[in-house]
Amino acid sequence: MNTLTIEAPRTKYRVLGAISSAHFLNDMMQSLLLALYPMLKGDYHLTFTQIGLLSLTYQITASILQPVVGMVTDRYTVRHSLTMGMGFTFVGLLVLSQASTFALLILAAGLVGMGSAVFHPESSRVARMASGGQHGLAQSIFQVGGNAGSACGPLLAALVVIPLGQSSMAWFSVAALIAMVVLWQVGNWKAHQHQATKHKAQARQQPLSPKKTAHALGILMALVMTKYLYLASIQSYYTFYLIERFSLTPQYAQIMLFVFLFGVALGTIAGGPIGDRIGRKRVIWFSILGCAPFTLALPYLGLHATIAFSFIIGLIMSSAFSAIIVFSQELLPGHIGTISGLFFGLAFGIAGIGAALIGNLADQYGITMVYQITAWLPLLGIIAAFLPDLRKHGLHT
Repeated sequence: MNTLTIEAPRTKYRVLGAISSAHFLNDMMQSLLLALYPMLKGDYHLTFTQIGLLSLTYQITASILQPVVGMVTDRYTVRHSLTMGMGFTFVGLLVLSQASTFALLILAAGLVGMGSAVFHPESSRVARMASGGQHGLAQSIFQVGGNAGSACGPLLAALVVIPLGQSSMAWFSVAALIAMVVLWQVGNWKAHQHQATKHKAQARQQPLSPKKTAHALGILMALVMTKYLYLASIQSYYTFYLIERFSLTPQYAQIMLFVFLFGVALGTIAGGPIGDRIGRKRVIWFSILGCAPFTLALPYLGLHATIAFSFIIGLIMSSAFSAIIVFSQELLPGHIGTISGLFFGLAFGIAGIGAALIGNLADQYGITMVYQITAWLPLLGIIAAFLPDLRKHGLHT
């Protein structure tokens, strides 16, 4: 028995820490782009249509390309694909720091989106390889880095980029260089582990028939859409809601948004290991449907109760994604990259489309009505009851 086989059952926390740290830097840099829209609009006299084109470019490259990257890397091993992907983000930030035309801004958005398209499916694969069988825990450690990075991006934009100007974006390319060094080492580890992992995946059979597998994947996709449509309403418009309903200052409203994002981070790290212990189907069901009483009450609460309920909503709802990813990976062993790219891409795409649709609703009916409408979305979590019980097939899902 060789050394790789002996070490395989152990969870590789150093590797998980490395990709979680890289995820933090990756999502922090990407969220900087979104946080800069108001400054770019003013500096370049952009229309809302042009802002929409920037978002569309980023979302298309970040979402549609992810399953494509996943399918390619399932078939062909690229030792340092993660470093190459971070290189796209590095170049994108440099272009963004010096861009003087709308065409260059579009190019920068596309490069940053391409970096995300490569990073997420491959990192999710590494998380599973390093899990030592604790697949939910590994996905949670990986994803919480991204949640923290997304929360820090707007704060760094407010503290650094907006006061110092667009050119200061170049300083954040240093974060991309640091991430590239970290991911180079991860790539070396991945190459050593890949052969053993590949053989294990090939030895496993699909637990369900193709028809039942497609049915289960369809349910999981619907749940991801439900989750990210509601999260889009919070992440994009919650501050506007607090300002309009409670007359808060923008600064205080941003602090309240961080309370929600802190709940999201806690839920993300908790959902994976809980799913490892009690089964992922239960976590998914509770995470989506369990939010419904809180989302339905939220539009009718006072300020302090609103803050508390938003934290609870973030905590409960965010616990599902790690479980959904691992459940999907168990359905199609040997297609880890494809599945990861599909679901991360779907999450990105739904978040972008959802933000646009919800913005249109807010223009027509008001921001308070938006939360009264979207509050019903978590009730769709009841369809999780139709997910198969993979524990009958020897899987803890």
